[in-house]
Amino acid sequence: MKRPAQTLLLTLTGIGLLHTALFTDTYLRYVKAGLRPLLIASGVVLLLLGLAAAALRGEQRHTTHDDREHAHSDEYSDEHGDAYGNTHGHDHSGAPRIAWLLFLPALSLLFYAPPALGAYTAARSNNKPVAVQRTGFAPLPATSPLPLTLTDFTKRVQQDRTRAIKDRVVQLTGFVTPAEDEDGWYLTRIIFTCCAADSQTVKIRVYGPEAPPANTWLAVTGTWHPQGALGTRTARVALDARAARPIAQPVNAYTDDLPLTPS
Repeated sequence: MKRPAQTLLLTLTGIGLLHTALFTDTYLRYVKAGLRPLLIASGVVLLLLGLAAAALRGEQRHTTHDDREHAHSDEYSDEHGDAYGNTHGHDHSGAPRIAWLLFLPALSLLFYAPPALGAYTAARSNNKPVAVQRTGFAPLPATSPLPLTLTDFTKRVQQDRTRAIKDRVVQLTGFVTPAEDEDGWYLTRIIFTCCAADSQTVKIRVYGPEAPPANTWLAVTGTWHPQGALGTRTARVALDARAARPIAQPVNAYTDDLPLTPS
């Protein structure tokens, strides 16, 4: 890979990062929202490096042209090189051809973002361990259906000794992951601690309506599926669904927060 190509790669990567982080929500497929300022800063640095490299190369070419005009002989020039250490007639800036593959992620940031994590990933990962609630549970609001995150529903089912979730109609939001058997399906959220590489999964077994297509985002309304002792680890984290309504993928798809849909 010659130096002009290296400069172009830096510039394209910087533009791609800025495009993804400034003008779209695509970056949320790969990192948490809090890392957006770092992506923008990285894009600016790469773009400036690319532009600086292009400007420096133009200056070097101009200086080298002047040096050639004043060189005593071509033999001397070939033997000792120019003022920047480049021996004329030889390119020392080469790199393995495989380095050209670096253009693929740079171009994908601009023209084709890789698909988001979904049911395929969730089906092959274990559930994220839910932290123990040590401070007790606040009373549930009287709202019906009651919006809950999948994590909060899991805590209420397995840790709330008051069994406040019993017979309450709740509304959970997530995407569909097929079950390993034909007995129900999973409502799922994938959670980023930092980025896609450390993602973990929270899943709730759903009984009732026929399983929609994988990766379909739903707001599911229902009640706890009674199995095991409610308020203990023996309780099944599952829902008897009364209704399942398709929704748009939330902006905060890779957290387990209550849904924030685009306006």
